[in-house]
Amino acid sequence: MTTDLTQTSAARLGKLYHKGKASPVETMKAVLARADRLAPTINALCRIDADRSLAAARESEKRWQKGKALSPLDGVPVSIKELVRVKGWPASMGSKLTDKAPADADAPVVARLREAGAIVFAQSTSSEYGHKGVTDTPLHGITRNPWNPERTPGGSSGGAGAAVAAGLGPIAIGTDGGGSVRIPASFTGLVGLKATFGRVPAWPPSMTGDLSNTGPMCRTALDCALMMNVISRPDARDPHALPENDTDYADKLGKKLKKLKIGFILRFGDHPVDIEVAAMVTRAARQFEKLGCTVEEVEAPFPYADASRAFVVHWLSALQRLLQLFPEERHHEFDPSLLAGAKAGLRYTLQDVVNAQVTRRDLAIAWNLFFAKYDLLLSPTVAVQPFEAGKNLPDGPDGKANVMWSPYTPQFNLTRHPAASVPCGLSRQGLPIGLQIASGHYKDALVLRAAAAYAAAHPLKFTVLPETK
Repeated sequence: MTTDLTQTSAARLGKLYHKGKASPVETMKAVLARADRLAPTINALCRIDADRSLAAARESEKRWQKGKALSPLDGVPVSIKELVRVKGWPASMGSKLTDKAPADADAPVVARLREAGAIVFAQSTSSEYGHKGVTDTPLHGITRNPWNPERTPGGSSGGAGAAVAAGLGPIAIGTDGGGSVRIPASFTGLVGLKATFGRVPAWPPSMTGDLSNTGPMCRTALDCALMMNVISRPDARDPHALPENDTDYADKLGKKLKKLKIGFILRFGDHPVDIEVAAMVTRAARQFEKLGCTVEEVEAPFPYADASRAFVVHWLSALQRLLQLFPEERHHEFDPSLLAGAKAGLRYTLQDVVNAQVTRRDLAIAWNLFFAKYDLLLSPTVAVQPFEAGKNLPDGPDGKANVMWSPYTPQFNLTRHPAASVPCGLSRQGLPIGLQIASGHYKDALVLRAAAAYAAAHPLKFTVLPETK
């Protein structure tokens, strides 16, 4: 073998398997060996099921040899965020307080991936209950960014992002309640999709309700599309699941973007934006003109402060439930920031929650009207570059903690519109920067097509960590 199977996309692996130039067993062994070497450096995977994954790889190898592969993802290693249920593994939620008994059923996305032959080999780290946009917990410690282990991979799906970026499986499942797929995708140079709410079924229900989405995190838009072909099938356990959809997301990637009308927004409101982020995202937006699109710089259709407050009320009023789920004498075992947020949620009145729901409806209408005029929205994914690992917030321009470092992603959790992050280059420090692409409801395939078209013209070259050279 001359191909490094740990650096190979899922789509490419499927082609190699089909031609007999690589095998699922070879791939699985390479990924497991790499995971063992990098575990102390990035701390991205909190559970690895080596024996079962190798057994699954051998079964997949037999199917490919007989010409009976279950899907293009057959034999492809995939990690699952620890907030997502996997049969036989504890649903830890990144918390010391949760019951660590093995789960008795797979979540819908895990079940669909298994049916497609993908090898569910590892559980990736998350912030506790996915409550913040970085990844560290009292249970597992700090997860680090493969591009620079001194920096955070973002969160809360930081383990998933770090794993894929480091070559620990080419695809992963994350969850996104306010940007938790897109933020780490931006910080680790991946394509991450938060689909239209309900398109990817979820079970059990998230504590944050209909803010939360389950989605793919990959190095390429094609791999995301292959995952969407599998994980977007309805499941009766999700009360919000959308009807059956016959879209072939991978097939849609080949269509050109000509004549699309695109709105570009650099700032959603009065918040700081890193100068390199602003420059690189602006340049990326202009590149869409070379792809045949019309790009207009426009204003956000809704006041940022109002949308931000509505999100915070939704989020913290949901987190306060944790205080009732666990005895008070154990509350000190929570991540301090989670405990503080849950306690803050207790202060909201019924009127606060109702007002936030009204704002959410108004915000969704405003973006619906925006997407009636524009096919796509382009913006930064995150307003900052990856910052110091172990910190909850980056420093702002004034030297104080910057609480407005992620203003772009939560709005589309509130409105339920599809949005993805795609890498648009590296900063002078060699850190990935992400471009967010959003669109109208149910236009998930268009979002991925735009991500694929941009990435094809501006590919991001992944580096190998020094420890493995």
